[in-house]
Amino acid sequence: MRLKTLLLAAIGAATLAAPAMAHRQWLLPSTTTLSDTNQYVTVDAAVSNDLFYPDHVAMRPEQIKVWAPDGTTGTIENAATGRHRTTFDVKVDKPGTWKIGTEMSSAMGSFKLNGEEWRVGGRRGPPPPAATAAGGMAPQGRPRVRSVATPAEIPAGATDVRLTEMMSQNATFVTAGPPSEGVFKPIGKGLEFQPITHPGALVADEEGQFRFLVDGKPAAGVKVTVVPGSKKFREAEGAQELVTGADGVLRVSWPVPGMYWMSATMTDAKTTVPRATERRMTFTTTLEVPAP
Repeated sequence: MRLKTLLLAAIGAATLAAPAMAHRQWLLPSTTTLSDTNQYVTVDAAVSNDLFYPDHVAMRPEQIKVWAPDGTTGTIENAATGRHRTTFDVKVDKPGTWKIGTEMSSAMGSFKLNGEEWRVGGRRGPPPPAATAAGGMAPQGRPRVRSVATPAEIPAGATDVRLTEMMSQNATFVTAGPPSEGVFKPIGKGLEFQPITHPGALVADEEGQFRFLVDGKPAAGVKVTVVPGSKKFREAEGAQELVTGADGVLRVSWPVPGMYWMSATMTDAKTTVPRATERRMTFTTTLEVPAP
């Protein structure tokens, strides 16, 4: 009876924890503050279940961009990709705040052609080896799903077109010497991050404030998830589910010092992709919050 009770409890706990087990993409710098320039920061980049513990897949190094404080573009060095994570170095040779990360725009969706389902988005490639089998079945008997890479490739005779515009950023910030604001200057497109509390000035016993903008204007109602790292060493994930106020400002308390993953999401209908009916925007960052 005791064993049965323990098993049922374990199953129940796993069920309750399921939403927290979604794969998350993250960048983890070796440090976010440097006393001066001509130093290197090493960054891990991965997608995993538990934050900052690579256990799923590596991010691709060709996706990574580097923005220097003066507006020029930096480069990554010594990139290496393993099964679960990518690691690279960034030479921090100018004073101020650097931005390291990814930004992507794409369209995802589906349509039908002659009654057959097609997908839009992702990598277009040759069909699977068994895709020409009778009945249009892929290996293991799965129905074959054809795809095109972009909405421009949707045939003129397509029906049931459903498209969503996707805009995403994932970045971390490294400051050498005095902090600067150049990398936070909004461009007025999509969901953007404009810190009131500079990422280099965060402290565990002080509230952090960040403004989120959509198309250059303060955005109310942006949903933001804030999660501390080191889940491996505690039972609860400790996620905070927050929302920006009418002024677009998010106020965050930090229960413990450490590295935090923060991800904001917003959906609207202000698309720029023809035939798309929805725009989904995300901004994700890794923040270092030291002890006071």
